[in-house]
Amino acid sequence: MTQRARITVHPAFEVGAIDPRIFGSFVEHLGRAVYTGIYEPGHATADAEGFRQDVAALTRELGTTVVRYPGGNFVSGYNWEDGVGPREDRPTRIDMAWRTIEPNEIGTDEFLRWTAATGTEPMMAVNLGTRGVAEAAALVEYCNVPGGTELSERRRANGADAPHGIRLWCLGNEMDGPWQIGHKTAEEYGRLASQAAQAMRRVDPSIELVVCGSSSREMDTFGEWERVVLEHTFDQVEYISVHAYYQERDGDRASFLASAAGFEAFMHEVIATADAVAARRHSDKRIRLSVDEWNIWYIDTFAGEENLELLERPRLIEDVYSALDAVVAGDLLATLLRNADRVAIACLAQLVNVIAPIMTEPGGEAWRQTTFFPVALTAQHARGVTLEARTSGPRATTAKHGEVDAVSSVVTWDAAAGSLVAILTNRSPEPVELRLDAAGFRELALAESHVMVADDAGPRRTAAEAAEVAPRPLEGVVVEGAELLVTLPPESWSLIRLDAAV
Repeated sequence: MTQRARITVHPAFEVGAIDPRIFGSFVEHLGRAVYTGIYEPGHATADAEGFRQDVAALTRELGTTVVRYPGGNFVSGYNWEDGVGPREDRPTRIDMAWRTIEPNEIGTDEFLRWTAATGTEPMMAVNLGTRGVAEAAALVEYCNVPGGTELSERRRANGADAPHGIRLWCLGNEMDGPWQIGHKTAEEYGRLASQAAQAMRRVDPSIELVVCGSSSREMDTFGEWERVVLEHTFDQVEYISVHAYYQERDGDRASFLASAAGFEAFMHEVIATADAVAARRHSDKRIRLSVDEWNIWYIDTFAGEENLELLERPRLIEDVYSALDAVVAGDLLATLLRNADRVAIACLAQLVNVIAPIMTEPGGEAWRQTTFFPVALTAQHARGVTLEARTSGPRATTAKHGEVDAVSSVVTWDAAAGSLVAILTNRSPEPVELRLDAAGFRELALAESHVMVADDAGPRRTAAEAAEVAPRPLEGVVVEGAELLVTLPPESWSLIRLDAAV
């Protein structure tokens, strides 16, 4: 029997405006993300600063809006002063997070010149592992104060006459994790984060702050960590972080395809905790989410930081992705959009080489992984607002997530462009006939359609292999009045864009 699903949307029923910062990414001093990733002096495409322009071009094509830096675990042992000033005066250090030799060729000023050149917004993290309040405030002074102070004048002497004007700041990284240098209890971290936030805002009251949530939903302290940390910082921060990684385990393909269901439940639990803190304080303030690490990561293959050999520019965590991984990645990003009312920022972790949509070879090419394609298409087309989508259809049973929708969806509406976009993931091993009822819209016309279908071929290890599963037109899309009809292939991700009016 053919499976059928129905989605109903109306322009009057909005979930929320889509913040462009949902299409962010992440560059950490980890493996080859920086060195031979975004930066490789002597490369055929390198600019005068040493930044690879082939990577910069792919960053723009990916639609990246925000880039988080310099970590990640790296930041919890990082002295930002090591990465500013003349390169010949900068020290070489051991990075304790990833047991790597860090030459400090790239630091704050270089990274901010790269973000300016790529048209991305920086999201800077401060070290609350081995350092604290004074050092965090000092970095804000260095970056954001126009001049007239010791640190702002040092920045000007280092070649940045105008302030960098960084708006987004992370108060440390994954401070609940025992792997984190300087990890803390919720009470310890909450108090420190509150103090750092106060000092940083005294330097620049315009900044926006992200406080650390749990490192994952599986942490023993999850939930209680968020509650305690927000009790300390609720009045001082705008966002709380969510970090989530997924992988196929033990051949459980059905659960992997439904990863976004667990992702959404995780986000809703963090939102509920934040709102409970607000209720106890009789506050109408709503803390929003910064999902500043999300991706597919086959972490079970990672040896662990303590087992790494001390090297410079090692190949670390360079996962290579399959067509199945791309379908799941597309569904994860769609889930962020579906919660646009509470998700303000999201960073695909990471941008280059390290569990990344972009891969490079030293001295060689830069290429798109399979996961690049759904992210780039979504960033290109999902604009405006997310509409409330009422869905009915088949359900799928999974070992990890229980019963989930066989078809997950998000529908976005860009009134200025007259663009109605449906992003659809068929998690089922069977095709599904889908009907989208867009009552309230008129003059619907198919503008374009794309589909990616999972297969059993495994990781695509070269540019040519990844390109074999790049999105192709979705056949059989029919538009009749205010309805769209299409058959979604099994285990597929699709994006359909309609020209529309109301």
